[in-house]
Amino acid sequence: MGGSARPPAFYQESRMFNEAVCSKMKKPGTIKPVVIVSKCLGFDHCRYDGQIIPDDFVDKLNPYVEFKPVCAELEIGLGVPRDPVRIVSTDGALKLIQPATGRDLTDRMCSFVSSFLDSIKRVDGFILKSRSPSCSIRDAKIYSGAEEDTPIAKGGGFFGGAALRKFPHLAVEDERRLKNLKIRARFLEKLFGCFEPFKLWESLSKEY
Repeated sequence: MGGSARPPAFYQESRMFNEAVCSKMKKPGTIKPVVIVSKCLGFDHCRYDGQIIPDDFVDKLNPYVEFKPVCAELEIGLGVPRDPVRIVSTDGALKLIQPATGRDLTDRMCSFVSSFLDSIKRVDGFILKSRSPSCSIRDAKIYSGAEEDTPIAKGGGFFGGAALRKFPHLAVEDERRLKNLKIRARFLEKLFGCFEPFKLWESLSKEY
């Protein structure tokens, strides 16, 4: 590579940090990107087992965005702790089943997802829980039956998959994929693209 060639954007941006812009974004009254985030990622003990999942990237991003936490499973009336739910493929249709109780929660979840996503007035991105039957965007396990031990495929959860389909142009990722530095850099570029030049890479793109 010649001396005048521009290095890849990720590596160039990862060395830059605009302290003045970051300080401005922290000031009251500043318009910040709105990010819908899975509530279990550091906001509430709402996992099926009552756990909370601290996430360093979410914590670092917090001063620069307006987070809107949501837990789809709580929203449809499931408590904490609760029996796990799973995605089951039945006759070509995906259903949300709670094996321990035999409850089919598909209609209730689909109703919430449609109502919630249609009600959003402004959103700039999503950070959702990976592998979740509700929040996953691409890696939730899909089973052939409620009692089967081995998944037959992977796909988006009911909430996460719908969010990705409805807002394909936005920054939509899960917390697990965001540990990949290149994926994280692309997410930040898309999320803050309208705030050019916004250099957060040094503090937000470093590994934890």
